[in-house]
Amino acid sequence: MPLVAVGISVLVLLFLMTRLKLNGFAALLLVAVAVGLVQGIPAAKIPDVLSAGIGDQIGDTMLTIGLGAMVGRVMGDSGAAQRVADRLLDAFGHQRVQIAMVVTAMLLGVTMFYEVAFVIIVPVAFTIVRVSGKNLLWVGLPMSIALSTMHSFLPPHPGPTAVAASFHASVGVTLLYGLFIAVPLGALIALLWPRLPFVRAMNPSIPKGLVSERVFTDEEMPGMAWSLSVALFPVVLIAGAAVTDMAASGSGPLLGAVAFAGAPPIALLLTLLLAAWAFGPRIGRSLSEVAASCASAAQAMAMILLVIGAGGAFKQVLTEGGISGYIKDTAHGWPISPIILAWLIAVILRVALGSATVAVVTASGVVLPLLSGSGVHPEVMVLAVSCGSIAFSHVNDPGFWMFKEYFNLSVVDAIKARTTYTTVLAILGLGGVLVLEAALDALNV
Repeated sequence: MPLVAVGISVLVLLFLMTRLKLNGFAALLLVAVAVGLVQGIPAAKIPDVLSAGIGDQIGDTMLTIGLGAMVGRVMGDSGAAQRVADRLLDAFGHQRVQIAMVVTAMLLGVTMFYEVAFVIIVPVAFTIVRVSGKNLLWVGLPMSIALSTMHSFLPPHPGPTAVAASFHASVGVTLLYGLFIAVPLGALIALLWPRLPFVRAMNPSIPKGLVSERVFTDEEMPGMAWSLSVALFPVVLIAGAAVTDMAASGSGPLLGAVAFAGAPPIALLLTLLLAAWAFGPRIGRSLSEVAASCASAAQAMAMILLVIGAGGAFKQVLTEGGISGYIKDTAHGWPISPIILAWLIAVILRVALGSATVAVVTASGVVLPLLSGSGVHPEVMVLAVSCGSIAFSHVNDPGFWMFKEYFNLSVVDAIKARTTYTTVLAILGLGGVLVLEAALDALNV
């Protein structure tokens, strides 16, 4: 049974990494090869499958994470990150730093991918931890939870947008409805989870090389206007492109230029160029010092990218093994509410494959025939599928490894922190979707 193979592979991977202390990159590749053989993938084809999985994952994330890390390190080594962190602490106070992280993450996360927003905000979070002395998860976990919620629940992120197209749902209405669910639920879990005893027991250190360890005086730091402008520059480009894409139709040179500049890799590359000048020659730092900051960030990112790539290889082997088709065939015709069915299939696929995008696309294909005669609002169905796709993030999810490596956690602690919060968000999201559908029916909307 395919799902049994998935379960066993996860247990083996945990054993290799926790008991035998095998490197995550090697462990993921080893288990991926074994799963491929068990699933019947020809041995000669497995290297190509691994390469395809690594290529797809690294292609999606390397530019974003690499450029984002360089921008963050340039800001950190110049004192700009500390300037922003100090201003946030002044505005919200040390006791409300989590609220500052949630508000920042939600504002950026509405239009920005999880990975992009993460690498933009995390240098500030690291700096706040270093300056304030607070626990890394106390500051960073609310940020990650808020970003996960925005990315998984709302268009224009890839999963919800793809499902909205399948269901012929309005992207704008889906975003409006989704905000009523995502904002309160995301804020609740973001503020609650760091306070749970099993999370408070974790006290990871900031990974080496991703943030400057120097404490700057006020005179040494760049001004707030430049520091904040550079930090927000990619946000403006990416958010502007997303809003333009939703609001405008057709094509033309101007729309093409906006889409080009708003693509995350291009936006971050332009931001790096701006940061190199603004926090380099403009304030008396040489370009060689800026280059050293970029090189330090790249070295620190090497193992993180390898592990994320191997996570993509593991996901690809599971996909090639036909698990999504097996689940789709098994679930078809289950006599339950279309909303719950859509959510449940997305959850099962997420657990089995790790890919939220595959989960939502496959789940939407299963329930699409049921939508026309069900009377369920298509926008509500989009949210049902989308919130199911956030559940049970674990070792076959490349985002899990990004979370683990940036917060310097063991595999077990990463499961305790991330797998639990993603699962609770999915369950509460389903409840919110059911309440929303009932309210719309009562109002005859």
